[in-house]
Amino acid sequence: MASYVKYKTPEEVVASIIEALSVAKDTGRLRKGINETTKAVEKKTAKIVIMAEDVQPEEIIIHIPSLCEERGIPYAYVPSKKDLGAAVGIAVGTSSIAVEEAGGANELLQGILKRLPKAGPSAPAPASAPAPVAAKEAPKEEKKHEHKEEKHTPAEAKAEKPKKEKAPKQKKEEKKE
Repeated sequence: MASYVKYKTPEEVVASIIEALSVAKDTGRLRKGINETTKAVEKKTAKIVIMAEDVQPEEIIIHIPSLCEERGIPYAYVPSKKDLGAAVGIAVGTSSIAVEEAGGANELLQGILKRLPKAGPSAPAPASAPAPVAAKEAPKEEKKHEHKEEKHTPAEAKAEKPKKEKAPKQKKEEKKE
């Protein structure tokens, strides 16, 4: 399994994905290829991202799962680029597809989202990820603030004086006008 593949999509889900993409190509809106998929994820217009497991070199697709997790966009994998390309009606394989509008495949898409592994992108981890980051930042700020209160060095006293001096200068300038 490739390094960017974070979980194995069950075979019955892969079959549903291929079917949904075949329907969505006619009635919905799809973005094909790495660049277009990346744009759709960054803009948060993608409802789901489908990636091939056989992309070479891996470096061209390795950023997409992490980007999807950051944006809270579910993703899944299919075994090959050829299958993915054929599902959306193109003669060549494609590394990834972003579904922006499912069209007639909306019900199929909803069923797929429910069946994705919980350890994958549909887990609530992306929603709770920002909270620990904010919690970590707050203590750092408090420590810095406490640190400044405890230390009263001549340098800090000088740094505070210009702030106090600026206010009277502004008042003098206002009086002149």
